[in-house]
Amino acid sequence: MSGQAQGQPDGDEPRSAAVDPAAQPPAEGPRALDGVTAFMGLRWENAETVRLQIRPELINRGGLLSGVATYAMVDYCMGSALWAQTKSEERIATISISINYIQTATSGEIVCRTELDRRNRRIAVLKSSVFHEDGRLLVTAIGSYSIFTVDPSRS
Repeated sequence: MSGQAQGQPDGDEPRSAAVDPAAQPPAEGPRALDGVTAFMGLRWENAETVRLQIRPELINRGGLLSGVATYAMVDYCMGSALWAQTKSEERIATISISINYIQTATSGEIVCRTELDRRNRRIAVLKSSVFHEDGRLLVTAIGSYSIFTVDPSRS
């Protein structure tokens, strides 16, 4: 994504990286944000792109990639893409994600790409697609996120 996000208030400088070390706890794993991303094995290429190597722990009882894995990818990738567009005093929270499972996979690498569709001072709408390394579209999703300011007196 280049330039300023559509609907971003004028004069607000977006964060330059998906992760603000001051706002995120230290975690294990390659660029992991927390225990969930470390367990899942999510790897950031940039704020809008997350990769995942499918491994046995992510396969469900039916022998297919669990929907939980792709949902987590989408939620974290959307959050990362939006986080990169927020100011230091802003925080975000998922409101809703609608996900469409088109196909699945059992091995290989998958990649989630997210675009910030629109944001204003309080709400953002994003869309994501998850592809298998062989080019197959596995998942599409649209999500909405709340944007709010941290109250310093509650810290």
